[in-house]
Amino acid sequence: MSMVSQELINEIRSSVDIVDIVSSYIPLIQKGKNYFGVCPFHDDNNPSMSVSKEKQIFTCFSCGASGNVFKFIMDYENISFMETLKKCADTSGIPLSVNIKSNQDTFLKNKELYDIYDIASKFYQNNINTANGRLAKEYLYNRKIDDSVIKEFGIGLALKNRDLLTKLLLNKKYTQKDLIKSGLVVENNYGLNDIYYDRIMFPIEDLTGKIVGFSGRVYNGETNYKYINTKETDIFKKGEFLYNYSKAKASARQKGYVIVMEGFMDVIRAYTIGIDNVIATMGTAVTKNQAMTIKKMAKEIILCFDGDEAGAKATSACADELVKIGVTPKIVRLEDGMDPDDYIKKFGKDKFLSKIDNPISIMDFKLSYLKNGKDISDSEDLASYVNSAIKELEKIDDEVLREISFKKISLESNLDIDFLKERLTSNKKEEETKTQTKPFIKKDKYEKAQENLIYYMLQSKEVIKLYNKKITYMPNDKYRFLAREISLYYKENQKFNLADFMTAISNQTEIYNTLSYILSLNLNEFYSDVEIDDYINVIREYNVNYQVNRLKDKMKKTSDPLEQAKIAEEIKKLKIDING
Repeated sequence: MSMVSQELINEIRSSVDIVDIVSSYIPLIQKGKNYFGVCPFHDDNNPSMSVSKEKQIFTCFSCGASGNVFKFIMDYENISFMETLKKCADTSGIPLSVNIKSNQDTFLKNKELYDIYDIASKFYQNNINTANGRLAKEYLYNRKIDDSVIKEFGIGLALKNRDLLTKLLLNKKYTQKDLIKSGLVVENNYGLNDIYYDRIMFPIEDLTGKIVGFSGRVYNGETNYKYINTKETDIFKKGEFLYNYSKAKASARQKGYVIVMEGFMDVIRAYTIGIDNVIATMGTAVTKNQAMTIKKMAKEIILCFDGDEAGAKATSACADELVKIGVTPKIVRLEDGMDPDDYIKKFGKDKFLSKIDNPISIMDFKLSYLKNGKDISDSEDLASYVNSAIKELEKIDDEVLREISFKKISLESNLDIDFLKERLTSNKKEEETKTQTKPFIKKDKYEKAQENLIYYMLQSKEVIKLYNKKITYMPNDKYRFLAREISLYYKENQKFNLADFMTAISNQTEIYNTLSYILSLNLNEFYSDVEIDDYINVIREYNVNYQVNRLKDKMKKTSDPLEQAKIAEEIKKLKIDING
């Protein structure tokens, strides 16, 4: 796992309180001994994640995600174990000197592609700082992008010659296959050529900050292809990344909110006025993966897309995607169809910040959006508007926001509030009728006994002792492997701490997944000795029955009366043992 001793790892884990850490990412509400919040790891609308202060673990009873404080931070921030360990050590003031290599193993498989993009980025940045880059720089200066911003965002230039990058990479001994695979080079009738030429280049980073793509912009005359983005490759999946994520995530966490925009220049412009908690969707419809990443960035999400009709449509689609996963964003709309870049240049920092400080609710935006192009004085348009508004309210869980919206719709339509609420209730009942329930998978008593016994092994060392004494074999492979790990951990440490055990098995994916499933069962906290004995006896019964059936098959295959008698005696002893 690391060069850090297990003792120090456990000390660092126990030095931070998981409730304090998790609540710094998502709101938690205390219910009894535990704390509950909306799970950030799946499409969660209702608080289904429990955080135990006593056990120092989290468990989602819906998707099954579980772990200690390390696991939560790693999955939430998409960072490595060593980065997480260092973060927790710094939080608690424990000195820790480690060489952090973010997700190094992940990149080894596609090392050539990452290296090619790193070389290409340096090549483009060098170009823009030469005499050949003068016109491109003048273009950026005219757009109020100075040298410090150019450097901060790694902005570069692809020159007019169409084979410069290709030659550079071939000279560095990269194969033709690697060049074409990178998406930066194309093979045509003229041989190998650069995809990008005579364009200002904006590097695109993955969630860890490594360059995986580019967006090239024309600067010496507008065309229908203002921007050209890297095609999808083994390391670049457009629907998985967000522009400026790696730079913005720390600021968004600190400020408690993140601003989502559409384009590169919008983000860069915001940076020039000191707004650094901003990301961009890169002009495409927001995917579920992107929405989940945005959800993890901060408690509050503000959408500030372009002010035109296309921007309104994109705002609505993005808001819907976020609402699906339990996030209710706030909205900023800019006048005169302006995008954030133009708005900031025209009106300045203070007016833009005033917009950000006073966003409208998602329903205020939706009601305005739904009225667009409709004549509310016309009965058919009014009916269409009201029905659409009620459908939007079905998606919202915030009861206060619903009530406010009902009043607004009632005033606009002259319809009674109770009537509108009845329509909402009626629609929800119809939807619930259509929704199919998950098929119930019946478990036999043997599987339940194994699951329940392991659940209580995780809660009590006394149950672990009983397992070690009375169980020699778990019938199911995945339960057998997990129970064995629990038993070994207890024997080696002479104690059992669930949060530390999770760290110990974190690299054993299958076993960890089984552990997460067991914890998601959420059984009664208390158990009786009789209950544990029952689980043990059921498991032993399975093992005896298995042995009996095996001996019966053996008996059928022999014709020797003495051998048959011997086998029969073995079967008799097994049955006496289990009955006893």
